[in-house]
Amino acid sequence: MRIIELMPSPTERVGFSRSEYRKVPQVSGCYVLATFLSDILYVGRTVNLHDRFQQHLDDPEKTQPTSDGKAIWFYYLPWEESGIEVLENTWLNDYEIHNGRLPILNKKRASIS
Repeated sequence: MRIIELMPSPTERVGFSRSEYRKVPQVSGCYVLATFLSDILYVGRTVNLHDRFQQHLDDPEKTQPTSDGKAIWFYYLPWEESGIEVLENTWLNDYEIHNGRLPILNKKRASIS
């Protein structure tokens, strides 16, 4: 599944590299790690996109190639903190409906509190 199929779609994109982290704002939102062709590898949510971007760069699992491809892009959609769990689960549900599984780098579905 590609980024363009997510609703609502992420509005921003930066390269998934250390040289790009300054471009990511310190706001809450949902994000996707994606391949060069924008195939989804991971869906997440955070209260601070900037910090989470840096954390993923330090995680070898997120930076190494997978059988579905390598994370090249960090797409994100700034979103109210109170609604990020619902948005993340919406994206995960859409992915699972299209692919019959979660994205390769998602270990489990996040709970909604």
